[in-house]
Amino acid sequence: MSPAALPYVLLLGLMFGSTLLVSRFSLGQFAPTTYTALRLALSAAAFALLYAVGSARGRGPRWPGRAALRGSDLLRDGIVLGIFGTAVPMVAYVASLQYQSAGITALLLTTAPAITVLFAQFLLPDERLTARAALGIGLALGGAALLVVRGESGLAGVAGSPIGYGMVIGAILIDSYMIVYTRRHCRLYDTVDLSSIRTLTAVLVVTPLSLLLVGFDLSAVTATGVAALVYAAAAGTFGGLMLFLWVNQRFGATAASLTSYVLPVVAAVGGVLFLGEQITPVMAAGMALIIAGIALLNRKEPVALEVEA
Repeated sequence: MSPAALPYVLLLGLMFGSTLLVSRFSLGQFAPTTYTALRLALSAAAFALLYAVGSARGRGPRWPGRAALRGSDLLRDGIVLGIFGTAVPMVAYVASLQYQSAGITALLLTTAPAITVLFAQFLLPDERLTARAALGIGLALGGAALLVVRGESGLAGVAGSPIGYGMVIGAILIDSYMIVYTRRHCRLYDTVDLSSIRTLTAVLVVTPLSLLLVGFDLSAVTATGVAALVYAAAAGTFGGLMLFLWVNQRFGATAASLTSYVLPVVAAVGGVLFLGEQITPVMAAGMALIIAGIALLNRKEPVALEVEA
């Protein structure tokens, strides 16, 4: 990873980690799909405002015209990312918090770089799997396996649920492939245009699903719940997705996936301080394995120098 990407990776990890915390808090007031739909709707409204301001000022972001959409694959790729890179993973990640702590979900999410590297090996010509990277992948996945085998939930007196694990792992597989897809197909698009189409698509997918499954009951929502929802929309959806896409386009798929490097620290420590969650010895061991694996993935291979005789 380029050193220039590090500040953005750290910021994204903080944004996504804190969003996991407020999302778990919000599940006491919202159904998972309702919460996700509202987050996405607020984010879509922010994009609409951004375009409106740009049009009024005569400079800044403007919605791409029909000719621009017809002349590129922007609309197609935005829809694909909206469904599989946003709607499906977001619902799964939020719903998993009904069964486990934010710390456990974050630890499992931290394996995303390892899975992304595996996908990139087969799908990206400029990504090469080395022995060191293979060892890193093995350590990271071994740490996740330890958590699952031991049934860790991060909640006192609650056993880990296969449903919660399955939601996160399935979403990671889809999300990791979408990171590689973005690297292959979306490097030349405007970040705001791609993000807005992606978010609008996700709204149009999740909102009808939520209405069909659980209706639209907001009777348990408090002012604190509204504030948490707005923060999650701003940090984890609107700003987070745009910055994530920009990092992916600018620095590559592997660098973008390393945003999850900061997740376990933010989510686990924040969960203990604010949500009454716990960090067990097994969680600490799993975290150590995962972080060691990601550290190996993040190290550059030594460059062989040719010496002229």
